[in-house]
Amino acid sequence: MNTQTLKTNDGQLTIWFDGPVWDDHSQVATVGKCKFSSAKAGARLLAEAAAIAKSKGATALIGPMEGDTWHAYRLISERGMHQPFLMEPASADHDAAAFRAAGFDVISSYFSASAPLSELPGAKPRDTDVFTVSAWDGTDPDMLFTQVYDLSCAAFAGNPFYKHIDLADFLTMYRPVVPLLKQDLILFARDGTGALVGFLFGIPNYAEGPEPTSVILKTYASTQKGAGHWLSYQFYLNAKVMGFETAIHALMHDDNLSAIRSGLNGADVFRRYALMGRAL
Repeated sequence: MNTQTLKTNDGQLTIWFDGPVWDDHSQVATVGKCKFSSAKAGARLLAEAAAIAKSKGATALIGPMEGDTWHAYRLISERGMHQPFLMEPASADHDAAAFRAAGFDVISSYFSASAPLSELPGAKPRDTDVFTVSAWDGTDPDMLFTQVYDLSCAAFAGNPFYKHIDLADFLTMYRPVVPLLKQDLILFARDGTGALVGFLFGIPNYAEGPEPTSVILKTYASTQKGAGHWLSYQFYLNAKVMGFETAIHALMHDDNLSAIRSGLNGADVFRRYALMGRAL
């Protein structure tokens, strides 16, 4: 991968020179794995990273982002009091100030919210014969994640900051979590031919310990209208049967449909995140 790491006594970061598309910029670099001792130290490193990226031909720099949105990205912009959850982005309280001091602005905003499962799932979606929803059978995790990869590429290709990755890289990311998976929290929607038209990936919040009381709705995607609603409905039902008390709606974009649905389900926002960017 085309990267460069900067290290000083006050911190470090890594630059990816082949970042995703952002607006009309011809070449976008990203900066991630940021560890700064202070906002001032971070601003110095980010300014140096911007100069290096520009010298390599980049016309914009965004971060924190480890190359693409498949990997870790975003910083915490409003921390709140909620404890960190599994697979949540981490950043220091001074990171946002470091980016701002180095000339970056917020280019995309996100949030996480929680809701008691006693108040979910809400009204049952309208019955349909267009697709059926079922849980993962627990076999062949590589096949599971290959299907998730294929649909993710199709569903997310039009999203801001999208960048394609190879299947091998995708499997390398997700194989380590296989021992943590619960079959009834991984759901598929299939049409009458058996083709996958939606999926939902949920996982217990093991950041709480070996017997968590909260469950994370991590990702869902669909190419069929109505599939996302049915998937989330079944996820809540299954999570309640499994004994979980709280659902975490993780890392939703402020403008997307899942954010609207989270509000309709009475979820309370407990953390906000930002992606930062600047022209070079």
